[in-house]
Amino acid sequence: MGSLLLQQIPLALGIIMSPLAVVAVVAVLFSERARINSIAYLIGWYLGIVVALAGAYIILTALQVHQRTHPPLWVPILHLVLGATLLAGAWFVYTRSRRGVQAMAAAVAPGDVVAAAPQLPKMLQSVEHFRPMRSGALGFALFVLNPIDMSCAIAAAMNLRLSTVEPTSQIVSAVIFSLVSVTSVAVPVALLLIKKDEATEPLQKIRTWIATNTHLLNVGLLALIAAMQISKGVQGL
Repeated sequence: MGSLLLQQIPLALGIIMSPLAVVAVVAVLFSERARINSIAYLIGWYLGIVVALAGAYIILTALQVHQRTHPPLWVPILHLVLGATLLAGAWFVYTRSRRGVQAMAAAVAPGDVVAAAPQLPKMLQSVEHFRPMRSGALGFALFVLNPIDMSCAIAAAMNLRLSTVEPTSQIVSAVIFSLVSVTSVAVPVALLLIKKDEATEPLQKIRTWIATNTHLLNVGLLALIAAMQISKGVQGL
């Protein structure tokens, strides 16, 4: 099971390093119903991970991928598609962060610097008025509608299904993967619940740091995962 967990680590990190998820949860933590909304968002995000992982695993099981001596052609093709998706995601994150850096470097007036600094997406600018149900739906949607996060979950399900470990070990690996993947959202929520009002300043710093500094690290991680998936796809052809 150890080798299986090692394969899952980069994929879990790919989900952990999703900047939008962390920026969104910090925005939820500053909403009018911060505590209940943040818990709802965490539940929604975790359900997104579980549903994506379990759904992909069930589909692969129904197609009897593991029972075949030679997996069908679509298995390596799926690896290649996941790799291409993650490469496209890496390029998108890189170009977006580069434009932001160039805009801030070209700014001359204080107002220009503020305008060029990382801002919340429009869909999150009204999050402070969300109710718990909507916050939960936001967490779920941000995962299942994000092709990068979904690609990581599908790749993790393929690793589980194509592994030679016992079903019990696969379940344990899946639980560990989902719990590790949710930490980037769970930690800020726990910080609010434990420190309460004292958490405001560190949470604001976390949001600013994530929005400003994680892009290049995320690019490198996505490129690494993409290379792994493309390698598996080429080997299976």
